[in-house]
Amino acid sequence: MPAIDERQAHGWTIRIDRTLCVGFGDCVEAAPDAFDLDAESVAIFIDPGTVDAETLRRACEICPVDALMILDTKGQQIVP
Repeated sequence: MPAIDERQAHGWTIRIDRTLCVGFGDCVEAAPDAFDLDAESVAIFIDPGTVDAETLRRACEICPVDALMILDTKGQQIVP
């Protein structure tokens, strides 16, 4: 699995930096249809497009180690 994984949802690019993730699981708790933890307790995507935009944003914002990032259509970072 790549160190950085990206998906598109709600016009955003959602990025997981797997090198920063330490497996707290806050994102999974906030948006279980969007994220899960793999066997190494690192965040992975499930299907972020199925989660409403506000829930997805909140799930990315609460990451305590900023392993989740949201970029807008221009590539500007909006979370964290």
